[in-house]
Amino acid sequence: MDLPSNVWLALLLTTIAGLSTGIGSTIAYFIKKPKMSYLCFSLGLSAGVMLYVSFIELLPDAFETAGEITGIYAFFAGIITIGIIDVLVPEAENPHAFKGTTLKRKGKPDKALLRVGMLTALAVGIHNFPEGLATFGTALSDIKLGVLIAFAIAIHNIPEGISVSMPIYYATGDKKKAFFYSFLSGVAEPVAAVLGFLILLPFLSDFILAFLLAFVAGIMVYISVDMLLPVAHQYGSGHCAILGIILGMFIMALSLLLL
Repeated sequence: MDLPSNVWLALLLTTIAGLSTGIGSTIAYFIKKPKMSYLCFSLGLSAGVMLYVSFIELLPDAFETAGEITGIYAFFAGIITIGIIDVLVPEAENPHAFKGTTLKRKGKPDKALLRVGMLTALAVGIHNFPEGLATFGTALSDIKLGVLIAFAIAIHNIPEGISVSMPIYYATGDKKKAFFYSFLSGVAEPVAAVLGFLILLPFLSDFILAFLLAFVAGIMVYISVDMLLPVAHQYGSGHCAILGIILGMFIMALSLLLL
């Protein structure tokens, strides 16, 4: 493996995935009332991408290199880790419990609404940190998988960008401030990648990278099942979410065949 080249590419992929929250911020910037069906479909699409990659690519590769027992242990370690982080974030400020964009903009700042937006930005950053480490570690092991995971997480981060920027915008009427805090919340992913580079790089081996693959799979499965799909069904029709899941899986299947 050409380690220096992979390291910088892994950092680049993680940065792109993390800062994709800015895409969601941009959408919220230009569209005052985004339709819930769009949000529902994008969440289902992200879940389909993550589930397919986790069970078809990440876990089998981890089992082959590190063994099934180690792979299973790492898989559930990933689930437990992201689960603990999710529990520590108060439900009312949890970015995956997105309450929609039905808020009405007021003529003066709404301090309570602004606080919700700020806490959501903080929560998104907390959730993005392990995702950034996961993307970086996987890209070091397999650039093809790193690209796919970065794509999946980027899709996943777009609605999070909306969930941060909309409350802040409706609370303050300041689109630039809404964009800034939403964009800033995505910086946690490249920060995690840099920490991974500084801390993990001297200890990397095929076994550790295989462990990370299974760990990533656990994170993705948890995010999909506990966060993305419930919210998708809550803010859209069941068919909308299912269509997104199927298309996400199809895109990943096609990508794996072509890459």
